[in-house]
Amino acid sequence: MRSDPIRAQISFARRKWEGIRGPKVDELRNLICRFRLSVFLGDLKFLGGGWYVTHSGLLRLSERRRCVGIGAQQVREFCDPVACRWVFKATVYKSPRSRGFVGYGDADPSNVSSMVHGAEMRVAETRAVNRALRKAYGIGLCSVEELGWAPRSNTPESTSQRNSSASGSNGHHNGQPRLRDRLCLLIRQHKLDAGLVKAYAADYCGTATLRDASRDQVEAFINVLAESAAKDCEALIGQLNSYSKQQEVV
Repeated sequence: MRSDPIRAQISFARRKWEGIRGPKVDELRNLICRFRLSVFLGDLKFLGGGWYVTHSGLLRLSERRRCVGIGAQQVREFCDPVACRWVFKATVYKSPRSRGFVGYGDADPSNVSSMVHGAEMRVAETRAVNRALRKAYGIGLCSVEELGWAPRSNTPESTSQRNSSASGSNGHHNGQPRLRDRLCLLIRQHKLDAGLVKAYAADYCGTATLRDASRDQVEAFINVLAESAAKDCEALIGQLNSYSKQQEVV
């Protein structure tokens, strides 16, 4: 791709979302050049300060790379229709002789946006396909569909939109993520060990387990975790590893 179209996409992204500068511009340029992902076509989203690939973007990439097939099936032993809990296994075949790249996706009412409650089966299948495609084509970005909530974009809102949001219900239903979803997003974004994060959270909150902590305690912990990850992620990982050693001693 020539440089002019790349600059046009970067310029478009900057107008569409706030906070795209420095390293984020370099990341976008690399994604456009390496995978031919398009901001114009909705292949990428900029949410919460990070880049995410979309399901449609992954499908277009697989078509360009001449993917020969994608299969998906339920993992029945982990599914519970009554609880709307679904797990799928997807396999992507890059060539006729490919052994396949496998990805798993799960969904239930606790880890999907309230806007798609009732469609957990489809969400689980999409997540499985996305993970398999990301493995097959070496994309380290998380996909939008794998998020457990519908995050706000960095696009400025109009006054009427802000007033409408203010008059609506609070919490998850007005676009704000629940505490659990915010914590899961931080873990995914910074590639943290979920078990060690829970141990750190319980220690921070002064409770036996994270489940025993109050909402205010959990929210305070998530704010501290986010700040630590943004300031010095390596130091945070070192701190988390200390809980691994404590578990080995126990």
